[in-house]
Amino acid sequence: MPTFSLKLPPPFEEAVKSMEREIMRFLMRSTGDREDAMDLFQETWLRAYRAYPTLQSEDGLRPWIFRIASNLCRNRARDRMRRGRVIANETADGAAPAYNAPNHLNGGPEGALHLKRAISRLPGKQGQALMMRKFAGLEYREIGTALNCSAESARASVYQALKKLRLDE
Repeated sequence: MPTFSLKLPPPFEEAVKSMEREIMRFLMRSTGDREDAMDLFQETWLRAYRAYPTLQSEDGLRPWIFRIASNLCRNRARDRMRRGRVIANETADGAAPAYNAPNHLNGGPEGALHLKRAISRLPGKQGQALMMRKFAGLEYREIGTALNCSAESARASVYQALKKLRLDE
């Protein structure tokens, strides 16, 4: 796990230490690519460090960091789409691989790959909300803060994501 050698204010240094693995896992799941995740990980903490003295959020540091990370993921995906690069993994014939939730959730590495592909095909906000809820354990209020929406909208995004994953059965 990458760490920083900057002299950080004590509260920020504690936040980095307590959240770096969680943020890295989120970025890995969001991008599906280790190099992209590493780039976004560094950019997330750099932006957070720069803005930390001005943080005035009553919502807390954790959703604020997730907001930075999710915005960076959306920006990266948007930039790639503009450049015409394919983000979602596809089969040789260009079709997205089938996903069957019950059969693949406990299917080891192959199941994890199918799940990752299925989540990558979800609209950005839905996929990110689902990952924040199911993999990072954020509350709907925290997800709403991170995605700049209400807790109800975050709940709806998670619900819609799960619904779409079930439809692929």
